[in-house]
Amino acid sequence: MEQIRRLESEMDILKTEQFTTPAVGDSVQPSLTQSSQKESEDSRRSPIVNSSDQEKNKNGHLETPGGADSSIPKENSTGSFPKKEREEMPPSSIPSKTMVHFDQPNRKLSPAFHQALLSFCRMSADSRLGSEVSRIADSEKSVMLMLGRCLPHIVPNVLLAKREELIPLILCTACLHPEPKERDQLLHILFNLIKRPDDEQRQMILTGCVAFARHVGPTRVEAELLPQCWEQINHKYPERRLLVAESCGALAPYLPKEIRSSLVLSMLQQMLMEDKADLVREAVIKSLGVIMGYIDDPDKYQQGFELLLSALGDPSERVVSATHQVFLPAYAAWTTELGNLQSHLIPTLLNKIEKLLREGEHGLDEHKLHMYLSALQSLIPSLFAVVLQNAPFSSKAKLHGEVPQIEVTRFPRPMSPLQDVSTIIGSREQLAVLLQLYDYQLEHEGTTGWESLLWVVNQLLPQLIEIVGKINVTSTACVHEFSRFFWRLCRTFGKIFTNTKVKPQFQEILRLSEENIDSSSGNGVLTKATVPIYATGVLTCYIQEEDRKLLVGFLEDVMTLLSLSHAPLDSLKASFVELGANPAYHELLLTVLWYGVVHTSALVRCTAARMFELLVKGVNETLVAQRVVPALITLSSDPEISVRIATIPAFGTIMETVIQRELLERVKMQLASFLEDPQYQDQHSLHTEVIRTFGRVGPNAEPRFRDEFVIPHLHKLALVNNLQIVDSKRLDIAIHLFEAYSALSCCFISEDLMVNHFLPGLRCLRTDMEHLSPEHEVILSSMIKECEQKVENKTVQEPQGSMSIAASLVSEDTKTKFLNKMGQLTTSGAMLANVFQRKK
Repeated sequence: MEQIRRLESEMDILKTEQFTTPAVGDSVQPSLTQSSQKESEDSRRSPIVNSSDQEKNKNGHLETPGGADSSIPKENSTGSFPKKEREEMPPSSIPSKTMVHFDQPNRKLSPAFHQALLSFCRMSADSRLGSEVSRIADSEKSVMLMLGRCLPHIVPNVLLAKREELIPLILCTACLHPEPKERDQLLHILFNLIKRPDDEQRQMILTGCVAFARHVGPTRVEAELLPQCWEQINHKYPERRLLVAESCGALAPYLPKEIRSSLVLSMLQQMLMEDKADLVREAVIKSLGVIMGYIDDPDKYQQGFELLLSALGDPSERVVSATHQVFLPAYAAWTTELGNLQSHLIPTLLNKIEKLLREGEHGLDEHKLHMYLSALQSLIPSLFAVVLQNAPFSSKAKLHGEVPQIEVTRFPRPMSPLQDVSTIIGSREQLAVLLQLYDYQLEHEGTTGWESLLWVVNQLLPQLIEIVGKINVTSTACVHEFSRFFWRLCRTFGKIFTNTKVKPQFQEILRLSEENIDSSSGNGVLTKATVPIYATGVLTCYIQEEDRKLLVGFLEDVMTLLSLSHAPLDSLKASFVELGANPAYHELLLTVLWYGVVHTSALVRCTAARMFELLVKGVNETLVAQRVVPALITLSSDPEISVRIATIPAFGTIMETVIQRELLERVKMQLASFLEDPQYQDQHSLHTEVIRTFGRVGPNAEPRFRDEFVIPHLHKLALVNNLQIVDSKRLDIAIHLFEAYSALSCCFISEDLMVNHFLPGLRCLRTDMEHLSPEHEVILSSMIKECEQKVENKTVQEPQGSMSIAASLVSEDTKTKFLNKMGQLTTSGAMLANVFQRKK
């Protein structure tokens, strides 16, 4: 304000000083508001333009009262034209305060007559607009005043789609207008210019706001722009709130630092917690990231951490993605500066994961686990940068001579530029020099005195490996998350680090040797998630031949040890599921399984047979035909009956997924031999496995296979079971048959098949259940009755066609009741008898 007053007083002095030297020319535009005496006197004089003003005008810039340089040319000022151009301009086009002379007619009419005569020229100065038109601005200040008066009347009359064209005019006027009240009105117009500004229009307004902020400085930004944001923080249109959220980030560099960490942070926090629009919260997160890049008040660190946790737990995927791309890396950079990355941020997230695992013994909150673990994963680049910047060689890392190239695949692809290690370090060249020194130090000089790396080796890795041993190995999502985390960690820290620091710690815990077969401690760890995470997260980081051999050897050892110790196979299955998702590992997994196929122990061969079931679904049909089916057929003729039985689920999965006719016939022949060969007549466990497999794959299998093979053989098995004299075996088969028939009830079955096999099979099953499980018998009787009624109705309505058992069994109501009652077979027979009754 003092600068404004000083400049105004200088302008007044300039107005009072008179010089005889003309500034531009003899004829210039007059001010219509000057008195006639002043005009006649000023017509012989012109105002001086001092040297400093000329210099400013030559540059086409205007100095504002705030003292900032404007990048907006003064297009309405003579100073914006070069000297030569001004000399060539018509004299009447150059504004000045000197009098303009007009030729007077050589007539003797009275002034009153002249005035009366001119009154017939229709002009209006009585209205607001007429007053503006008749009063031509003769200085920059008067132009600004005129724009301030006119723009509020112009804006409402401009088409909404074209209003952004007014943004430069509004901003320039708001920037230079002397009256605070008028400036406030103009900025209010700017933020309310468009009812629901789209992305492009918001970008234009933000660009203008940043230009305004650069021009006027932090004090006026705080006093004039921020109140406009605050007013719209709860606006009913999300586009307006979006503009506010984006403005907070865009204006952050131009605000006073204490305002960034107080008012703006509070505004963004309120919007993050309260706004229901995902897009608005996403913009809030990005602006919070920018704020974190400018904030320097350590007292706000904890508030930032709480905001980070809120953002990571947001229900919107867009918000979480923005958190990982912008907010988290920016917060990590500040955390690093404060020295809190290894002392607080990472340990706190690890402790939260451990607490989740302790509390989730009966039901882990996998969403929260993913939230914390993904945050840790996003912090890996920042952690590696800390290790490099605090290394013993960091002072030697100078750019001179030829800079070594970084391999394209050296680092995992970052989620955003802020997670790129070269961006965090400063440049790709500087990173290349540091990496060269890093590898040399690890290989030749060790880690003595390298505190940041020793923390990773001695504290972070052991804690992570301990956590891995506690997660549920059957949780595919958890295994996948930790696998990806270790993969990124190892790829970021490099091959030497992985081989010398990561692998030895896992190997020490796993202790793979046959000496541990009978040791409970040795077996225990092999059944945990440590196995799949080591296999898929560490051993797959690098794909040279020696790396692949190490992975194959590890999986073969695990398969052997688990089989020989009769341990659960969940850890091996989890490894196969995770690796099988990537076709690049299919050949490798088949190599491992072939090792099992030809193993001397029947236990290992049995395990190999069961593993084929997991692999079949992801492998292409060529590999199935060339590698899988031959291996299974080899196992299906194994001397040990348990091995042969173990192949049945894999054969069933092939029938479910493969479409090659020749391949299906080979599998069908093998299954037929299991069912029709006399040597298997009394093999209860084989029959149970076949029925269970039919129930699992039948609904999805190729229809011809289901109609010609599955349903007829289920009928035969039901007939044979009627003759079983051992009640326990008879009930076991009957329950598996009941489950298989229930699954197949949703399939389309021809009328002939229904009459010749499906209904007879159900009747045989009912005979078993009458003696062994009356509750099941009630449901079967209802099913049979409904089937028989539907067959009769179908014969009348569609004598030529096929029918759907799903349609024939039940109406939608009845079907729902059936599915609901399936799990409630312990209820009374009287209740179950009504399950399939029609509604009256």
